[in-house]
Amino acid sequence: MFSGFSKKRKTTGLKTYDSSVRRPVIRCSICTGEQVAGFQRIDDGGFEEVMLIRSEADLRAFREQYGITGDIEKIY
Repeated sequence: MFSGFSKKRKTTGLKTYDSSVRRPVIRCSICTGEQVAGFQRIDDGGFEEVMLIRSEADLRAFREQYGITGDIEKIY
């Protein structure tokens, strides 16, 4: 029988970003403490969300997905 919904495929491998244009940051909410990992454009400061960080495991997964080493700056 045909299903109208398709299964979401998991992509494996390293995702990339242009480090000359964007830098990895964690945006933190002062009020709620919510943390979102993403990339901030260097030229105008715009933020692109990638994933919600709920635990150290989420942060580790973000680092592994994009091959990020070193500290990630937190912005408020």
